[in-house]
Amino acid sequence: MEKLSVNDARDESFIGKQCCLQGWVRTRRDSKAGFSFIEINDGSSQGNIQIIADAELVNYESEIKNLTAGCSVSAIGEIKASGGKGQSTELHASQVTLHGWSDPETYPLQKKRHSFEKLREWAHLRPRTNTFGAVARVRNCICNSIHQFFQEDGFLYVHTPVITTSDCEGAGEMFQVTTMDLEHVSKNQIERLDYKFDFFDRPSYLTVSGQLEAETYACALGKVYTFGPTFRAENSNTSRHLAEFWMIEPEMAFYELADNMNLAEAFLKRVFRDAIKKCSEDMEFFNLRVDTTLLDTIEGILSSEFVRLTYTEAVEILKSCGETFEYPVRWGIDLQSEHERFLTEVHFKSPVILYDYPKTIKPFYMYCNDDDKTVRGMDVLVPKIGEIIGGSQREHRLDVLEQRMADQDMAIDEYWWYTDLRKFGTVPHAGFGLGLERLVQFVTGMSNIRDVIPFPRTPGNADF
Repeated sequence: MEKLSVNDARDESFIGKQCCLQGWVRTRRDSKAGFSFIEINDGSSQGNIQIIADAELVNYESEIKNLTAGCSVSAIGEIKASGGKGQSTELHASQVTLHGWSDPETYPLQKKRHSFEKLREWAHLRPRTNTFGAVARVRNCICNSIHQFFQEDGFLYVHTPVITTSDCEGAGEMFQVTTMDLEHVSKNQIERLDYKFDFFDRPSYLTVSGQLEAETYACALGKVYTFGPTFRAENSNTSRHLAEFWMIEPEMAFYELADNMNLAEAFLKRVFRDAIKKCSEDMEFFNLRVDTTLLDTIEGILSSEFVRLTYTEAVEILKSCGETFEYPVRWGIDLQSEHERFLTEVHFKSPVILYDYPKTIKPFYMYCNDDDKTVRGMDVLVPKIGEIIGGSQREHRLDVLEQRMADQDMAIDEYWWYTDLRKFGTVPHAGFGLGLERLVQFVTGMSNIRDVIPFPRTPGNADF
């Protein structure tokens, strides 16, 4: 007997086919005419399928009439056209097998509506809800699109280390990895630990970015990308922060800033286009239940040209716009989300790529412009969330790079391998980073980043 997904079985082309469907019960209601209607879902689609179970089935009285939400079943039978509202097919069962009961008194998803915050307490069960099933499918679609975009453009997928000794961002907010017993060590003693007794012989950390390592492969293989977990030990309990998240980071040899901007725009448009096309039912759900402007916003992006704007020009627009911002605007500050959203939602009404930022607010690896005040950094801003991509042309001139590192009090000797790339066949190169969860947030309209990753890791929370 062929097994079909619920998504397939909902298609009219399967009418008349004998098959087996498997999933979890959403609802069951009994008819006085001697049969039951069982709605099941298997996670393959937003919609359920109805199973008609006749009273003549051998386990009708003992099991089928006692099915409740959360029970798992297999049903064998024929797919027929359905006269029910909102469904084109249904399965007329010749056999229904119960796999697992679900106690209606303790199953937490009995209540029809829970807040997203409450559902975080049941991260192991929330994928069974409509919203989180849809988030998972869209996230999967986005991940697939990311790989396809880069693979089709000749990029190589490289795996950069999760454990590292370098701090790419220079923020110092990193999780330390050690095999030493620190249970009875004070903070002052930790600073004087002898790391020759540690596993890696030196302080080591969970990575905040794979960029620096990816550059080594780009400077040998041309175009590469990383896609893996990254970590930030930032003690922030906000709707925008996670301690563990996934990053996509392409690095391209012989690319300059304009090439980088063009790639970022094409990349985002491909992901958005695929989500609308391949997850249409889920995207309609988000547009109806989460953000009624979602599809219009994405369609607007797909039909627009991203505005290219220097940081200096952006500051002048913000200073003269007449708006009162919580954070006053002046040249040299790191723009806030309110500034970014004004540019995209009010002033230009389209995505904006800001570039040529003050060098004092950007990392050491960004290419210095001739004015010695700005670097060839770029941020891609989109409506509703602001920055979604950050990147730059990388500094490929050894003398300038070493001076930048010295200005930021970095231990240059510890980055000997990175400076080697500038000694042996250096080339202009560029890249950017995109947080997957921020992207999924934008595509789904979900307001809290903790709701677009399967198991959110935040301050005080490393459990389910």
